[in-house]
Amino acid sequence: MTGLATALNPAAFAQAGWPSSMTLSTASPGGAFAVYGQAWATLVSEQLKIPTSTQQTQGPNQNLVLIETKRVELSMTTLGPAFEAWTGELELRKGVKHTSVRALFPMYETPFHIVTLKRAAISSVSQLAGKTVGVGPQAGTPGTYFPRWFKELGVNVTIRYGAASDMASQVADGRLDAFAFAAGLPIPAFSELETTAQSGATFFAFTRDEIEKLLPKNPFVSPFTIPANTYKSMPEAQTTVAMWNFSIAHKDMPEDLAYEITKQSLENANRLVTAIKAAEATKPENAINNSFLTFHPGAVRYYKEKGVKLDPRAVA
Repeated sequence: MTGLATALNPAAFAQAGWPSSMTLSTASPGGAFAVYGQAWATLVSEQLKIPTSTQQTQGPNQNLVLIETKRVELSMTTLGPAFEAWTGELELRKGVKHTSVRALFPMYETPFHIVTLKRAAISSVSQLAGKTVGVGPQAGTPGTYFPRWFKELGVNVTIRYGAASDMASQVADGRLDAFAFAAGLPIPAFSELETTAQSGATFFAFTRDEIEKLLPKNPFVSPFTIPANTYKSMPEAQTTVAMWNFSIAHKDMPEDLAYEITKQSLENANRLVTAIKAAEATKPENAINNSFLTFHPGAVRYYKEKGVKLDPRAVA
């Protein structure tokens, strides 16, 4: 019976060397990683018949450490923190090159933008000077890069760290002047603030001139346009910068397991889209956007079967 079931569905039973269960680390509540991660864990559990649970973290920086140290089996990261981890510059483990991390598949782009209450009368990065700004968890992508970029742009702000949902609440009750964050669109915490704020919300990001100043020092980001009407209070498109997100695993994950995870995730991405719209970018062809983080051999095998081009620099 087992042989017949396995023949009908090769992923129905764990193969030799596969774990009996897996943990997938995500990020703080209120961000896109938490939503995407839960949907992805459910998909993996059902398609591969391996119970996969989620673990909340501070975001990509911590996720990279968890994968490198084999404390979780699956995770997600943006390419900025991944580049720093790869080169040994990650703040959480300075000097340690996280070269055991392997990419599986592209998730979506993470644009950086900011929300305030309309009554604050703030609508640009330059107007944040002298203000108190929340940037999410300290080890998260926005918590890492927004403080740096404010300094690079000469905007002096007081930084506060915390979970995305808490940051939005602090904007609503006046403890924060603004919340600067980065996640798949629309950001759940932003949408919730817009819905609950009686005075209404204002959304903004970087101007073209600010983007031109940031790009030379941040080669892992690219210009991005946030579509008009992403939020009800944002009738026009806005310019900003963004980073790609990729799912990751340890290099020691069995090749056939990494292959199946990559295949099932990409070929059932419509199920992720039902949970978060940003997953519309979870497509095989978007794997080309990773130019340095080595792909797992199992993932490479899937892309070869599908004729998908990968950046040679990301293939061992």
